[in-house]
Amino acid sequence: TVRLDPLAWRRYGSDAHLRLDTDTLHIAAQGVIDLGADGFVHRFYTDDHLMLQMVSPDAEGQQAEDFTIFAPWSSAYPPDAAARRRWADRLRARTFTDDGLPEYGRFWFGDADERQDPVSFWEEIHDDRSGRSARRIYQTCMLFARDLPGDGRELLLAIEMEPQGGDLTHEIMIGIP
Repeated sequence: TVRLDPLAWRRYGSDAHLRLDTDTLHIAAQGVIDLGADGFVHRFYTDDHLMLQMVSPDAEGQQAEDFTIFAPWSSAYPPDAAARRRWADRLRARTFTDDGLPEYGRFWFGDADERQDPVSFWEEIHDDRSGRSARRIYQTCMLFARDLPGDGRELLLAIEMEPQGGDLTHEIMIGIP
């Protein structure tokens, strides 16, 4: 389990779209993304798809320097190639919004360019403590953000996700650093 300080999200009240009913995460799976020279992303998942993400320069995550809690907002199976193209265009845009959400500006790479290619990578997810068996998910994503009162920031992670041997989905997650 991981215990979080609920002030990380409660201090924003209704200004934030992230809603968590608990400060204790019961971890059911762990993922790791190798970013090469840029380090590693470690992700910890609960059964209800909350994700605690930490970025670290080392593979073991002992020097983690960036922590974010994400909750799912929406998930959809694109019905056709046209829907996939529209999603790809949304990932490249300066801003991103969805039903029930305000506008978020592109956080990665800044907003100077009208369009920016998203980031793609494989995530290895381990569902058991031994770490021997892993499933892999190919992801193409972009991170967007908006300011909250004070020094706050809310993040929106837009992902095209395709599990190895599975169906492609479009995911939106809302997070608070």
